[in-house]
Amino acid sequence: MAFDYDLLIIGCGVGGHGAALHAVGAGLKVAVVEFREMGGTCINRGCIPSKALLAAAGRLRLLHESEHLGITVGEISFDRQKIADHAYKVVDKIRTDLTKSLQKLGVTILTGYARLAGSQTVTIEDNGEVQTLTAKDILIASGSKPFVPPGITVDGKTVFTSDEGVRLESIPKRLCIIGSGYIGLEFSDVFTALGSHVTMIEALDRLLPGFDPDIARLAQRILIKPRNIETHIGVLAKKITPGTPVTVELSTGTVLEFDAVLVATGRSPLTADLGLETVGLETQRGFIPVDEGMATTVSHLWAIGDATGKMMLAHTAAAQGAVVVDNILGKKRTVDYRAIPAAVFTHPEIGFVGLTEPQAKEAGYKVAVVRTYFGGNSKAIAQGDTDGMAKLVYDADTKELLGCHIIGPEASLLIAEAAQAIANRETIDHLAHLVHTHPTLSEVLDEGYKRAAGVF
Repeated sequence: MAFDYDLLIIGCGVGGHGAALHAVGAGLKVAVVEFREMGGTCINRGCIPSKALLAAAGRLRLLHESEHLGITVGEISFDRQKIADHAYKVVDKIRTDLTKSLQKLGVTILTGYARLAGSQTVTIEDNGEVQTLTAKDILIASGSKPFVPPGITVDGKTVFTSDEGVRLESIPKRLCIIGSGYIGLEFSDVFTALGSHVTMIEALDRLLPGFDPDIARLAQRILIKPRNIETHIGVLAKKITPGTPVTVELSTGTVLEFDAVLVATGRSPLTADLGLETVGLETQRGFIPVDEGMATTVSHLWAIGDATGKMMLAHTAAAQGAVVVDNILGKKRTVDYRAIPAAVFTHPEIGFVGLTEPQAKEAGYKVAVVRTYFGGNSKAIAQGDTDGMAKLVYDADTKELLGCHIIGPEASLLIAEAAQAIANRETIDHLAHLVHTHPTLSEVLDEGYKRAAGVF
């Protein structure tokens, strides 16, 4: 059978884009189908615009907190619209660059909504017109959308998700954030820097429930309390009604009022209208089941990214996409999720990779930990960024590094070293002999390796 394409990718976010580049580089004939903006959630409504807003927040914090360096700043002001415009411009540039990179390499870009019509057939609907295409392999990279719990009404203005939050259409005086994960933390950083009073509501029994407990506790001390963020822990936002003011009814019966509410309760997969039933593929809570090589149970059909629910990060999707292409080419590859780092771009940042201490214990390891602090790091002291720590989790018997968790300046960069070490299954004894530039923030890891190895 002659196919229109070797690989057809449904969705062109970071994952679909990465898979397309890898595939065309290997000589495959590739098409991507996107029904919204090229670049998906990350570039248009997530990672990229939020980092532009966080850059503004970081500059404001730096100006306010420079007296210890001998710098006195007068009255500080900002223009909300110009900050928002900066985020728009960044998004537009990166989205344009992404599109051009595919066009330059000969990837076919198709606009419309794609649905499966078989394991190797796709229909694409665009403005009422439908075309049918075939491909030897099909990759689903359809992404996700913000999850809104029952009882919460979103109007996009006074009650909104991260999709609307990155537009920065207003700076509410009183903002409530539902959820204390990555999204909630980053938006709390932005809005407190811009002058909002923030209240955070977390349904689980502690803030930052997905983080290593030591990091979560320290983050509360650094990112929550000094910014006067009010918290309600272990309670549900049972009902949220838009308006002026917005009313939030808690599971305890308490009713709170705010100028705006940001719903940051996670994300759900966009898989409901992909035609999965045409190939007999059933989802699990909306997520598409895949094996270690990202293959579904249907031959020639693959899935990556948020649609699989494996590890809902843009760079995870890109890594998964490369694995799919290699497997299509006959190279047996899997994704090493333990070695994939993640970061929260607050001020200071949080970076982590591998297992938390509780996860390592649950997995049956004989766990040992070492904690080192930026308060003892020469570079951190010199630049006045001494809040934070690095925590190493390792196997006491084999000395293999199992996890690394950092809160502090440039944690998003520092965590890459630990991620590489975990990918290579390196031991503390080996890492203790690495040489780090002095003085740098990376020495917070160097000290940890050496202490764990008993060097000092």
